[in-house]
Amino acid sequence: MARRIVIVQGHPDPAGGHFGHALAEAYAEGAEQAGHEVETIPVARLDFPLLRSKHEFGEGEVPDTIRSCQAAILGADHLVIIHPLWLGSMPALLKGFLEQVFRPAFAFDKPSKPGRAGAGRLKGKSARVIVTMGMPGFAYRWFYGAHAVKSLERNILAFTGAGPIRRTLIGMVEARDGRHRRQRLKTMRRLGSQGR
Repeated sequence: MARRIVIVQGHPDPAGGHFGHALAEAYAEGAEQAGHEVETIPVARLDFPLLRSKHEFGEGEVPDTIRSCQAAILGADHLVIIHPLWLGSMPALLKGFLEQVFRPAFAFDKPSKPGRAGAGRLKGKSARVIVTMGMPGFAYRWFYGAHAVKSLERNILAFTGAGPIRRTLIGMVEARDGRHRRQRLKTMRRLGSQGR
């Protein structure tokens, strides 16, 4: 069954050319060849301000650029977020983008009773988080606890109703040879074709 897939390309370099860009392109290629509809949001090429107060977050004007991203995400069946690991977490630009997108009015339905939280609006949407890093993936997972990825999965995606949420950690990206990279790209095409 064909799915609508939105890929959030979270690398902050607008010039592209990084392995994370190649991974996203391979995922999209596999998905499109399998008949899925794919839209990519290149965060580095968007123009949006950072939020600086609780008032802005809860009640501030939503920029048109962000509004169109919100519409794409709400219309998707599956969300893919891909980013490099910088200082143990996602790059600041991606965090700023997610803060803009996942405002309360977007993320939750209006509560049925005062004082209660509304239902998460990503309910029924699956997600995959893909993170590239210089260290071995197992070291980030076991020694560091993959804390930043868990935070994204739990505090943003699951909190707003998404599930199931899967992850792919790709380590040692600078040290890997062409064969290893080709294998990773092949895996991305397969995941894209499966829409998962």
